[in-house]
Amino acid sequence: MKKLILALFACALVLAAQPAPAVVISIHQLVEHPSLDAAAKGFQDVITESGLQADFKVHNAQNNTAVSQQIVSQIIGENPDLILAVSTPSAQQVANKIKDVPILFTAVTDPVAAQLIESMEKPGGNVTGTSDISPLAEQVALIKEIQPDIKSLGVIYNRGELNSVVQVEAVAKACEELGLSLVQAITPNNAGVYQAAQSLVGKVEAIFLPTDNTVISSYESVLRVTSTHKIPLYPAEADSLAKGGTASLSLDYYELGRQTGRMALKILNDGVKPADLPAETQQDFKLVVNDAFVTAIGQTIPQTVLERAQEVIK
Repeated sequence: MKKLILALFACALVLAAQPAPAVVISIHQLVEHPSLDAAAKGFQDVITESGLQADFKVHNAQNNTAVSQQIVSQIIGENPDLILAVSTPSAQQVANKIKDVPILFTAVTDPVAAQLIESMEKPGGNVTGTSDISPLAEQVALIKEIQPDIKSLGVIYNRGELNSVVQVEAVAKACEELGLSLVQAITPNNAGVYQAAQSLVGKVEAIFLPTDNTVISSYESVLRVTSTHKIPLYPAEADSLAKGGTASLSLDYYELGRQTGRMALKILNDGVKPADLPAETQQDFKLVVNDAFVTAIGQTIPQTVLERAQEVIK
């Protein structure tokens, strides 16, 4: 009997020494591009740094709707403890199919308009997260400050992305208030991005790109056109600006992902329900200027802008 008790005690010690089972976190990302990648990495880094044992199941649909839907089925089979959806389309597809698992979204422009949550303050249901709404009126004002004589601004986007439609509506309003004409070039897919950019040549004095997943994932196509024709280019996010472009007043997507990760810890560690966890935005924006691109196209940046820039890419 004594040996049995000792054996049971030893087994108990071994079991107590075992690490806690890993939580399963499934990640649905629409497409690979710098901003979404940064958000996903920031999220994972916070979870890892917290010491929580997590098994990340990472999926990327590469902007393919059929693949995206298949990923949702895969995620259901993974029986996750929490789901991260990176982008508006990813969040919509996951939320439409899964109602019994906490879902966090990130890089979603308007989660209320996307019908993901009831309100920012009281999300309701099993979904909450972080919005990447950017200061669009301020971005248009920045373009006007850099190019005081501008009359026409071009914008390229996919009308099938609700996040882009919301942004373009806000840009149109800002342009109207500043007396600018907004010329829209619409593309349904990645293959049409180059042609959409070409269609703006000779019609506009600058091009603005919202955080459109289709367009940003084909950013190099826009760069070829703007570099060749020396058209100033203003992406809404600074991660793409590193490749080329004039300037951006942008949020930090890596930090946005970390912000979402901290929300995940409240759900996983503290038992907070998504319905009771207000959706969040980022309040601090960074002004970045790409001096190399500006020099290459012969553009001049006012000293007042350079003095405010937190980063100048050489």
